[in-house]
Amino acid sequence: MIKVKNLYHSYSNDENYAVYDVSFEIGKGEIFGFLGPSGAGKSTTQNILVGLLQLQKGEVEVAGYDIKHIKNEMFNKIGMSFEQSNVYNKMSGLENLEFYRKLFDVKTKDPMELIKLVGLDGKENIKAGKYSKGMKHRLTFARSMINNPEIWFLDEPTTGLDPAIASNIKDIIKQENEKGVTIFLTTHNMYIADELCDRVAFIVDGKIRLIDSPKELKLKYGEKLVEVEYFKDNILIKDKFSTVLEEEKDRLTDVIHNCDIQTMHTKEATLEEIFIKVTGRELV
Repeated sequence: MIKVKNLYHSYSNDENYAVYDVSFEIGKGEIFGFLGPSGAGKSTTQNILVGLLQLQKGEVEVAGYDIKHIKNEMFNKIGMSFEQSNVYNKMSGLENLEFYRKLFDVKTKDPMELIKLVGLDGKENIKAGKYSKGMKHRLTFARSMINNPEIWFLDEPTTGLDPAIASNIKDIIKQENEKGVTIFLTTHNMYIADELCDRVAFIVDGKIRLIDSPKELKLKYGEKLVEVEYFKDNILIKDKFSTVLEEEKDRLTDVIHNCDIQTMHTKEATLEEIFIKVTGRELV
């Protein structure tokens, strides 16, 4: 569904590249996470894929269309939810969606159903300019679905949302993906990426450092540990045991047989910990 080969982009039209020799492919029905800190090149890459930035160097194909020669039909197949909401403030939420659906040449979703889906029902007739930041973000998210996109570009889809609403948004993403929608997710939130993505790419300073599934990354870079809380001689002890080293496994066995276990759980590295290990950079 998406093919990118040797992509470069410079805002100053010189060799100061914001994106440097980026290559990847995304298959149909895949959720692909593009992960990195602010300024890493995530939005630049995404904006090239959706036609907001002109392709300077490289090869890019989206939904079967060559980005060098964009055709209007491509926009019927893609949806885009921006991190910064760009709604029409003088229109109501419902009017925003009604207006936007007229831009497409394909069957569109019922705007009122989308309003309800993102929890804005009862507020559909309020002007968007009076919406909170989170409400505008949900309206932008709903708008990105209106043309039933085959490829869905999501830029920080849960940013600024309270946990309950963010959970609802993640459920919607999962439901659309189950219908076969391909999703390109840009974020610096490793937790949402871990929960949703089939594969992730780590990008820093415009360069991709690695691409793999969250599971494989954890197996490759994560330590295999068990964290245990137990009482020994009436003292509560917290300890970690390797499940790889024989002496550590023997120690754990001894604790299990001879101590009063309070809690026990395996510990795996988070994507954020792996990102820092691989790139040497914090997610800021």
